[in-house]
Amino acid sequence: MEVDDDGKRKMPKVAKVKNKMPAPVQITAEQLLREAKERELELVPPPPKQKISDPDELKAYKMRKRKMFEDNIRKNRSVMVNWIKYAQWEEAQKEIQRARSVWERALDVDHRTVTVWLKYAEMEMRARQVNHARNIWDRAIIILPRMNQFWYKYTYMEEMLGNVAGCRQVFERWMEWEPEEQAWHSYINFELRYKELDRARMIYERFVIVHPEVKNWIKYAKFEEKNQYVNSARRIYERGVEYFGEDNMEENLLIAFAKFEEGQKEHERARVIYKYALDHLPKELCTEIYKSYTIHEKRFGSRAAIEDVIVSKRRFKYEEEVKENPLNYDAWFDYLRLMEADGNTEQTRDTFERAIANIPPSQEKRHWRRYIYLWVNYALFEELEAEDFDRTREVYKACLDIMPHKKFTFAKIWLLFAQFEIRQKNLQGARRVLGTSIGKCPKNKLFRGYIELELQLREFERCRILYEKFVEFGPENCTTWMKYAELETILGDIDRARAVYELAINQPKLDMPEVLWKAYIDFEVEQEELDCTRALYRRLLERTHHVKVWISFAQFERTNEVEQRLQNVRGVYKDANNAFRTSGEKEERLMLLESWAQFEEEEGDDESRVKVSKLMPQKVKKRRKIQLEDGSDGGWEEYYDYIFPDEEAAQPNLKLLAMAKKWKQQQETTEDEVES
Repeated sequence: MEVDDDGKRKMPKVAKVKNKMPAPVQITAEQLLREAKERELELVPPPPKQKISDPDELKAYKMRKRKMFEDNIRKNRSVMVNWIKYAQWEEAQKEIQRARSVWERALDVDHRTVTVWLKYAEMEMRARQVNHARNIWDRAIIILPRMNQFWYKYTYMEEMLGNVAGCRQVFERWMEWEPEEQAWHSYINFELRYKELDRARMIYERFVIVHPEVKNWIKYAKFEEKNQYVNSARRIYERGVEYFGEDNMEENLLIAFAKFEEGQKEHERARVIYKYALDHLPKELCTEIYKSYTIHEKRFGSRAAIEDVIVSKRRFKYEEEVKENPLNYDAWFDYLRLMEADGNTEQTRDTFERAIANIPPSQEKRHWRRYIYLWVNYALFEELEAEDFDRTREVYKACLDIMPHKKFTFAKIWLLFAQFEIRQKNLQGARRVLGTSIGKCPKNKLFRGYIELELQLREFERCRILYEKFVEFGPENCTTWMKYAELETILGDIDRARAVYELAINQPKLDMPEVLWKAYIDFEVEQEELDCTRALYRRLLERTHHVKVWISFAQFERTNEVEQRLQNVRGVYKDANNAFRTSGEKEERLMLLESWAQFEEEEGDDESRVKVSKLMPQKVKKRRKIQLEDGSDGGWEEYYDYIFPDEEAAQPNLKLLAMAKKWKQQQETTEDEVES
């Protein structure tokens, strides 16, 4: 820092950065570290090697190192790493007594550090001080008996020394603490290495009492089976089943027991075990048992036994589903299909009774649709499979009794009941059923079914009576009127058919009037009553001026082979044109004129074609305001309008358009002359 003449300090000048823009090449921290490593900037040279040449120098070196270790320990006694390094250094200097002293001091500070005990014992073992090592392991397992690592190391050392009795004694001391499963397995494997099979069996016996899990019982039994103690293995499985009882039974134990019997060729025993499991275990735990049982029967059972297993498995599944939700009719259908395939009539009938007992709680038809098919299947089963016709009749009657006919009914049931009676040659019964259905809850499907039956029986008078009832029930149904008239036509009673059509078109309300009128017109055309057909068209046109009716009328006149055919067609087109001119329906009028022009093109002369072409409108693009639903202005939209020659109000606009077109043509002509 500089000082001026007055003795004041001058602040150093800070260089101003003129360009603060980022450098064109950016360097990341990763690149800096990589460059530093490549250039070996941070490598520290190794300390120089010190060679000790005389005992005094060695003594001074040891004194210096010990002082360093002691200082580190004094700074923080609880850091075991310092103690371990100190003891290992003493060991490296062949100072075993001093190393022992360090380890003992470390244990005084913290005797619960596992690493200190392990390192201490390993030092004694490296120094071949076996008794010292035993002493350390004994102290360790007394102070920390739950530390399995000490026991493993201790037993391993004794076994490596060939002290089998001492190793067994250590294992026994360990087992008194009831350690984890792996410790027991280590003890068993130790005995097996020295061929002490009886001792291993005794250890297994104690093991399953201390750790009575299912897998341990299975291991014990498999151990006995492996060593050819078959009866003992069977007793172990039986003891395991008794130990767990019915309340806490595990499927794995029973499966292992059954597979054991299967391996001993005791297939009946295995079958009994599987059935015991299926009877006593909860159904949700039987999946694997069913699978194993099925495999067993496929390998060793008869065909009937295999099918019985499969059926029982599926039956169990459906039982669970219907028990969980009795109104699950799809599950009932699958269940019933299974029972029918099984062929047991009584069981199937009992299942049907259980299924139909689950009546839908609400009286809405959509909830009854699936349920009704249970009754249908029940009735068909009794008729076709059981061949019990009286019971079939009772099923149909019971189904009809539970239905709330005042709210809704199912025509299918009534018709199936009637068809069943016909198959039993009980025609009066079938008519009684259908008559009752129409009286209680008339429906279109019931009427159609009853009429179809009488038609097949050729009872036409009954058909007429039924059609009369049908049209009284639904006078707006055009299909019914048409079928009624068609019946009369087939029977050759033209006047009755015409009267039916007249009654139909005079109804105040019809669902498809255009279809009915077309059927009436086609009927008159088939009878070749041209005047009646024209009168019908005129009557229809009094009710509607639809363009398709006019075109159909013109086509009718065109197909008639009469002298004034063309004049009649043109007369219809002219009347239609006048009607549309009055009504102001421009698009329908355009369709009519196009049809007229096509007719003149095919059958007219030049004069008539010119006459029709003069009636054709001009297509003009216009704009109109759009008003939204809330009344606000929505802008403008373009649309096409048709201006007909006979519209007087549009004449000024047409003249203006013609003048504009003529002016445009003149402009184009002038431009061509200038260019030439």
